[in-house]
Amino acid sequence: MPTFPISWPRLLLLGLLAAWHAPLPAAPAPVTEIRIAVPDLGAGSRPSGGGLVDVLREQQLFEQAFAGDGIHIAWTFFKGAGPAVNEALASGQVDFAFLGDLAAIIGKAGGLDTRLLCATARGIKSYLGVVPGSGIKTLLDLKGRRVALFRGTANQLSFDAALASQGLSERDIKVINLDFNASTAALAARQVDAVWGLSNLIALRERGLAQIPLSSRDIQGAGSTQAVLVGAGAFVDQHPELVVRLLRAHQQAVRWLADEANREAYLDLVSATAGYPRVILETDLEGERLGEMFAPQLDPPFLDHLQAGVEFALAQRLIRKGFQVREWAAPRFLEAALDASLPGARPITDGAKAPPAQAAH
Repeated sequence: MPTFPISWPRLLLLGLLAAWHAPLPAAPAPVTEIRIAVPDLGAGSRPSGGGLVDVLREQQLFEQAFAGDGIHIAWTFFKGAGPAVNEALASGQVDFAFLGDLAAIIGKAGGLDTRLLCATARGIKSYLGVVPGSGIKTLLDLKGRRVALFRGTANQLSFDAALASQGLSERDIKVINLDFNASTAALAARQVDAVWGLSNLIALRERGLAQIPLSSRDIQGAGSTQAVLVGAGAFVDQHPELVVRLLRAHQQAVRWLADEANREAYLDLVSATAGYPRVILETDLEGERLGEMFAPQLDPPFLDHLQAGVEFALAQRLIRKGFQVREWAAPRFLEAALDASLPGARPITDGAKAPPAQAAH
């Protein structure tokens, strides 16, 4: 059979005809539900994420933001904390997640397709709780002791950083992996010598069941933690306008917390929701400015702290592969949310065409 050369004009025509008859890509299905995952920090029967999460839920800010479109907000609280939340992200069960720094870092380093959307807390104190009379007064005194620690969470990154500041590592102690509530119970029952944890340890001290010889503030901030909001990559890319609207509602909670007139109401809210005695929160937040603690911006200091966390987690073999936090961060969504009320503000309509995250820095 003879063959005939095909000219470029003919190739172009054939390509256009093929494109004309090719099926159009399916539009994203309408969103009827936004699924949000939160580590459960509550000590009682009610779930609690503390901080911004409790304010958002109490004031129904997300629910109000999407009610007009009939979009339901589904909150899921995980007692398994960060590791369980990452599993939910990996299986496509949630669209957004509030996470501590290490869990978010582990997820990203492990291949989870997430976008870093905003900060949700910064400079969170950690505490060393010890059995009364144990003689433990410094981190150096932990050598050879049994220490309860919730592995895979920001708590572990915090503890490892605190140990490193004193020339120690987990190899110098006997780590027992327990969640927050189990750690507290084990310390009260003297089944462990110490716990590295959060402000819930203050309740044990008030009852005479523990001593707190130091916090991360006593070692120049080594061991302080951060928290973030991440979004599943597929959801963020397909529905950028919903991400901006969610962050706009999130900012309402930030503004409420930044108003010192609401401080007492906040303490009452978290105490009632989390099931912690109010004295815990009063002690933990003494001298803290809530507006600074919950500032959402992905500013250079915050990103630098997260990057240091990535490098430290890699050095400690908590992750196998490092990454650049500024490439993970997507500040354009928060910037659009904060600027949405300004004249001439340009909403994000196409995540794929948005400027790269690095451009903001």
